[in-house]
Amino acid sequence: MSLVFNIITVLIAGGLTYVAMPYLIRYFRSKKEGQQIREDGPNWHAAKAGTPTMGGLVFVVTGTITAISMALVQSTLTNTMWAIILTFVLFGLIGMWDDSIKIFNHQNEGFKAWQKALAQIVVAMIFAAIYQHEGFQMGFGTMQFGWLYALFIIFWLVGFSNAVNLSDGLDGLVAGLATISFITYAIMGWYQHEFEVVIFCLAIVGALIAFFFFNKKPAKIFMGDMGSLALGGALASVSLILHQEFSLLLIGIVYVAETASVILQVASFKLTGKRIFKMSPIHHHFEMIGWSEVKVDYVFWSVGLIGSILQLIIFFITK
Repeated sequence: MSLVFNIITVLIAGGLTYVAMPYLIRYFRSKKEGQQIREDGPNWHAAKAGTPTMGGLVFVVTGTITAISMALVQSTLTNTMWAIILTFVLFGLIGMWDDSIKIFNHQNEGFKAWQKALAQIVVAMIFAAIYQHEGFQMGFGTMQFGWLYALFIIFWLVGFSNAVNLSDGLDGLVAGLATISFITYAIMGWYQHEFEVVIFCLAIVGALIAFFFFNKKPAKIFMGDMGSLALGGALASVSLILHQEFSLLLIGIVYVAETASVILQVASFKLTGKRIFKMSPIHHHFEMIGWSEVKVDYVFWSVGLIGSILQLIIFFITK
């Protein structure tokens, strides 16, 4: 698989996304359907109310079409590719359903927590079943764990789909972070000759780069839960397929920090009645102390890039 082919994959996904996104934006604006802003969020976010959301619909579709098409060209449309795509699409559909409830009911709350968790667990179980059926190692390194590893798969997929979802609170933040993450996994997949993973990752990279032009501050459209849940589930599934599960802790260090900030905030408030952060997830904390959205984006992207570079160094040293 040549460098030219990889560049073409990125350009096709990016081109399709760039062409399709304005149509979705115009559709939602014509229907006067947009994002409902959480009441307990920063008060300056109120200006974002009504901004079209569910932009993930476009890049999930264009990324999937590109990945399947280019995999067919390279004869790499394997069950492994289907497992990643199925996870990507199904998590996206969960998010789409959640977004739809918020949009059409004109509220910031969608699914009940248990409903979303149950749907995510079902999708994760489907991935785990395919993973085991395809003969992937059910364990870490030389250690086999059988069905216990299936529980880890479920935890990993659900955990990171929610982690990326929590990180999606500022214009362009997750679009930039996820682009870095998928480029990193494309490099790792290339080295391991897992070319179906490379094609998928590059298709998503192309789609996200194009989406970023509409999502950067001031955002013309948000990715919504459809985009963030799909991206998180896809990242987790790719880390599992490459047998580089814990690489996501460094590559996704920002997602981990965002999730940890919410857990610590809730635990601290329940145990002591005091909050650790001015607001969680932690990107809002930095806004509350005076950082602009753009500054938070740049700092968080830099942290994500450093984590990814460190992971690549560890990856190549240990190979």
